[in-house]
Amino acid sequence: MASAGPRAGRSGFAALPAVDRVLAWPAVRALVDAHGNAATVAAVREALEAARSSIAGGTDGAALADEAALVEAVSDRLAARFAPTLKRVFNLTGTVIHTNLGRAPLAREAIDEIAAAATAPVNLEFDLASGRRGDRDDLLEDQIRRLTGAEAATVVNNNAAAVLLVLNSLARRKEVPVSRGELVEIGGAFRIPDVMARAGAKLREVGTTNRTHLKDYAGAIGARTACLMKVHASNYEVRGFTKSVPEAEIAALAHAHELPFVVDLGSGMLVDLEAYGLPHERTARETLADGADLVTFSGDKLLGGPQAGIIAGRADLVAKIKRNPMKRALRLDKLVIAALSATLRLYEDPDRLAERLPVLRLLTVPAGEIAARAERLRPVLETALGGAAGVAAVACRSQIGSGALPVDLLASTALAIRPAGARKGKGGGKANVLAAVFRALPIPVIGRVSEGALLLDLRCLEDEAGFVGQLGALDLSALVGPAKR
Repeated sequence: MASAGPRAGRSGFAALPAVDRVLAWPAVRALVDAHGNAATVAAVREALEAARSSIAGGTDGAALADEAALVEAVSDRLAARFAPTLKRVFNLTGTVIHTNLGRAPLAREAIDEIAAAATAPVNLEFDLASGRRGDRDDLLEDQIRRLTGAEAATVVNNNAAAVLLVLNSLARRKEVPVSRGELVEIGGAFRIPDVMARAGAKLREVGTTNRTHLKDYAGAIGARTACLMKVHASNYEVRGFTKSVPEAEIAALAHAHELPFVVDLGSGMLVDLEAYGLPHERTARETLADGADLVTFSGDKLLGGPQAGIIAGRADLVAKIKRNPMKRALRLDKLVIAALSATLRLYEDPDRLAERLPVLRLLTVPAGEIAARAERLRPVLETALGGAAGVAAVACRSQIGSGALPVDLLASTALAIRPAGARKGKGGGKANVLAAVFRALPIPVIGRVSEGALLLDLRCLEDEAGFVGQLGALDLSALVGPAKR
């Protein structure tokens, strides 16, 4: 014999309106005007199907057939369907250049140029002087040459592509000696050995994990050697009993054997960071001055621009790379070119770079300013949490991120939010729940959980008003229970 619940549910199916009737409701007609007929009809069908499933499970059909409830269900489905897939978030993780959160925020100048390029025809591959077809690399090459000292340059869609293209152009079916200590894996399982294999080059490991000498490179050079290569050690640093060969010495060895010397800088930089009170990171200009024939580096890491891979160096090698058929598959579109060009122009005015380039501005925020920000926000956040958690301002360390200066940390301050009843160092159970609550805000807040607390590192919080303005939307029911809310 069937249970009472399902029997009552089946009798409630008749309470649900037909699709045409729902579409005739004024509120739903407004949704049609906003989102179109096809999407709204689909949302109505989905809402009614969900209601039928609930009725079959024993829910009262009359309640589910309520006009206001159905309109809300349809509206919610349409809002989810048409919501942007990329959402703005507050990056309070303490990692400034966060790969998972989009890396570098762009400068206003770059955003304006993207908008201009997106809304009108542009001279992407058209030479205005001659009236003939042009080369899109010409739009960036002079800027890169001035900033790096390179003879020539070309650009592709990221640094992994730059490394792939260089190796495929110069070392296909040939050997490339690389130190074992530089056979890195970075985010997304990007491994130098795998990239070399895909490029058609044969890796020749030299030295050991912690120590590589010039004689190791010299011993690996043979008739099949295409070039010597050095790779930036992204995301880690080997300390202690170590030895690496300076770039100038590898370059001299390569040139003595009439071989190119290629350096993958990874993050890469165009100015001396020490001038801004930050740890030094090798620049493309320094690397080329030390004898590298080609350097590759990213546009969206320390450089602070859009995702791109920059190849700069000897004119004959760049020309060979540009002739590779793969170059077309890896080229930049007009929007990235516009953003990268605007970003590079900022570097031509180094006196104002720190205030105009968001990445550099965030990296150079004075520690005292971040501490003052924490003191302003601590009582506001504590009030919003309503006793569900305590809030304390604590000293912490931010990291640069994306493989740049992996062991150098920056003094910062975080708001440590510890759920009521949670003890320091006792796992992240309640703290993980709290982290999910903050991620559910209209503008998700992304922090990090440590020792039973949610830490919000305030180094990258520039929109304090936006952060505070949404705290009233915190839903703490999962943390404190509905009865206390």
